[in-house]
Amino acid sequence: MSQAIPSLPARPRLVGSQDMPPMVAARIEAEFEAPALPLVMLSPDQLLEAALAHRPEALLVTSGTSVPAALIHALPDCVRQVATVSVGFDHIDRRALQDRGIILTNTPDVLTDCNADLTFMLILGACRRATEYAAVIRSGWGRPLGMTELLGIQVTGKTLGIVGMGRIGRAVARRARGFGMQVLYHNRTRLPPELEQEAIFVSDLDAMLPRCQVLSLHVPGGPNTNTLIGTRQLALLPDRAVLVNAARGSLLDEDALFAALDSGRLSAAGLDVFRNEPSIDIRFLDHPKLFLTPHVGSATMETRTAMGLRALDNIASIHAGNGPLDLVA
Repeated sequence: MSQAIPSLPARPRLVGSQDMPPMVAARIEAEFEAPALPLVMLSPDQLLEAALAHRPEALLVTSGTSVPAALIHALPDCVRQVATVSVGFDHIDRRALQDRGIILTNTPDVLTDCNADLTFMLILGACRRATEYAAVIRSGWGRPLGMTELLGIQVTGKTLGIVGMGRIGRAVARRARGFGMQVLYHNRTRLPPELEQEAIFVSDLDAMLPRCQVLSLHVPGGPNTNTLIGTRQLALLPDRAVLVNAARGSLLDEDALFAALDSGRLSAAGLDVFRNEPSIDIRFLDHPKLFLTPHVGSATMETRTAMGLRALDNIASIHAGNGPLDLVA
């Protein structure tokens, strides 16, 4: 009598909200049951429609994909996980997920260095007036610059204040040491000495701000940090300080920022994130003291690939009964 051959377990089922780098897309095709990834990011309504049609175990989304309560409560019971290809998760209604018993995972660690690199690009670009230099070149240049024209701020030797000394904040501090910068940091709790690496902890943000010639923000978005930096905080910075934000646009009062730039209180700012992205305030479009990038902190092929693969690792692990690798508590 022939012995029955055990059937292989079904592949994990997922629905993705947008396209992914080639290695990620190839793995989805090889190891998962999924409809073709959309070339244009799905709206919440479209994401729900896809979930109802394909009945996945997991939704694979990105930081640009809103996952509101209305979508979550309408999801079919088969959905057990939302895997976001990001560290931040303020685009997802966590309470609604908890109400439904749906697991949320993210992708920490793999984008730390990439975001820290971009942060330092913002610091250098803002301090050295990169926007204005590029405008001179694109206008044809045409004459030698005078000895006092377009003078920037030297980064080397300045004092850098970091708000939020998590993985990315610590990676920025490591880069700052290569420029001979003194690093101060404000955090909910002081780090152990081996993680501080000579950075100086300041428990009171207001006490740190007057010492920061460059201030860089690295805390998550959400109600607890909304408008963390406004008129009062900007007034505490020393004259001609530089502000950098590669974390979340909600941290910064943009009206206060423009007032500080226009008054000369701030020398410049470098921003990768905005309150109303991608439809940003038109004042950002031609302000000479701003060095801007369009929320691209993780935008390298290596990092986006690693993020996508880590999200798939989380989906595969839950499908196999091993639990999430990167559970958002």
